[in-house]
Amino acid sequence: MLYGDANKFTFMRSYFIVLLSLIVLHSASAQNIILKDTITNQAKDTVAITLDHLYDISDAFKDIARFVRRDTSKKVQRKPSGISILPNINYNPSIGFQMGAKIVGGLYLGERENTAMSTFATALSYTTRGIMVGYLAHDTYTSRNKWNIKGGIVIARMVALDYGMGMGHNIPTDIPEEEVLNNPARNRYVNQYTVYGFNERLYKQLSPGMFIGAGVFVELKRNIHTIGDFDTTPLNVYSTLTAYNPSRYNNNGLQFNWQYMTRDNPNSAYKGIYADIVLRMSQTWMGSEQASYQLQTDFRKYWPLSTDRPNHVLAFWHWGSYNVAGRLGYLDLPGTGRDTYARLGRGYTAGYFKGNSFFYSEVEYRFPLLRNQFLSGVVFANMQTADDRLGTTLFEKWQPAAGTGLRLLFNKATRTNLCIDYAVGRFGQRGLFLGLNEAF
Repeated sequence: MLYGDANKFTFMRSYFIVLLSLIVLHSASAQNIILKDTITNQAKDTVAITLDHLYDISDAFKDIARFVRRDTSKKVQRKPSGISILPNINYNPSIGFQMGAKIVGGLYLGERENTAMSTFATALSYTTRGIMVGYLAHDTYTSRNKWNIKGGIVIARMVALDYGMGMGHNIPTDIPEEEVLNNPARNRYVNQYTVYGFNERLYKQLSPGMFIGAGVFVELKRNIHTIGDFDTTPLNVYSTLTAYNPSRYNNNGLQFNWQYMTRDNPNSAYKGIYADIVLRMSQTWMGSEQASYQLQTDFRKYWPLSTDRPNHVLAFWHWGSYNVAGRLGYLDLPGTGRDTYARLGRGYTAGYFKGNSFFYSEVEYRFPLLRNQFLSGVVFANMQTADDRLGTTLFEKWQPAAGTGLRLLFNKATRTNLCIDYAVGRFGQRGLFLGLNEAF
C-alpha cells in the first residue's frame, strides 16, 4: 500500500471488523426492545425521536457487560451525558496511527428551541509518525444565540508529508527549482516543525442565524526543516523565491468574519445551512514575517431525505481560500486537509495539493442502517483545484476522490459519531480515515 506497512493496515482492519461485529450484534439484540416506541407521531408529517429511543456505544458496552455477567436485573437509567471521555484513537494516511486521550462535549447555554449547541474538545495525542499534539477548542453560543465565541489554542510537534505546490500538472520549464516546487512526479518529502497557535473570534448576532464578528490569530512556527538529505526541496525553493525564513516564521494578524448558521447540530447536522466568510490579514506590525491577505469561504448545506429517519441526509460542502494580496509562508498555503479539523480531501494526504489559492467541493449521502441510529453509512465524492507558480490557474486543473464509510453513534446526547471511512484518489492515493464527528 502507499501509506506504509500493509500488515499494520490488515491488523487494524481485522480489529475494527471484529469490534464492529460484536457491537452491532448487541445493538441488534437490544433493538427489539428499543424500537417498540422509537417513533411517536406528533403530526401528519412530523415525528419525534427522544434520546431514550437511540442507541450509542456506551449503551452497547453496558449491554456487553451485562451479557458477560449474565445480569438480567433492571438498572436505573441515567440521563445521557453530553461529555465523552475516550481514548483518542485515530488513523489517516497523513498522521499514521494516533493514540492519546480526548474529551469532547456539548451543552446548551439557553433554551434548545432558540439556542445552538455549544461544543468543546481537548486532547493530547501522539502518532506513529512522531506527531505530538495538545489542543483546546470551543464553539460557544450564548442564550438565544446573541453571541458566538469560537477559537482555541494548540501546541504541536508536527511531521507533515509534502508533495510540492499545484495539482501534479506537468508543465515544461527550464528552471530546475520551479520543477522541484511544482513536483509533477509527486515525489514525497517530509517536513518537521513545531507550532504554537492561538485564535479567538467573537460574533454578534444581527438577525436570526446571521452573525458578524472579528478576531485575532497568532501562529508561531519553529524548527522547520525537511527530513532527509536533499540538494533542494519544495520548502527551500518556495522560501527562497518568496523571501521567507525557511526555518522559522510568524503568521499573526486580524480577521473579520460574516457567518450564517441554521444547521440543527454542529457534530452531525440533519438540516440547515452553515456559511462562514473570513478575511485573514497577516500584519507585520503584529509580528508576521510578511503582510498578506487571504479570503476564506466555508459553506455547508444539509437536505433531510426522510421524515421518520432523520439521519437520512444529503450534504454538500464547499471550502475555499483565495489570495487577495501578499504571500503566505509555505506551511500556511491552503490545500488538502488545511481546514480547521483537517478533514477536507479524504482520499489524499494532508497538503497533497496546495497553492496560493485553493477551492474544494464535496457531496455526501448519509443513510441509516439501524432504526435506532446506532449504525449508519455514507458515500461521498469530492473535487479540488489549486493554482501554481508555472501558470496553472485556479479552476483549470481538478483532482477527484471518492469513498464510503460507516458511522457508529458514539454519544447520542451530542450526536457524536465514530467515523470509519475508506477513500481513493489519483496518483495511487488511498487510505483509511478514522475520527470523531462528521467531516462536515
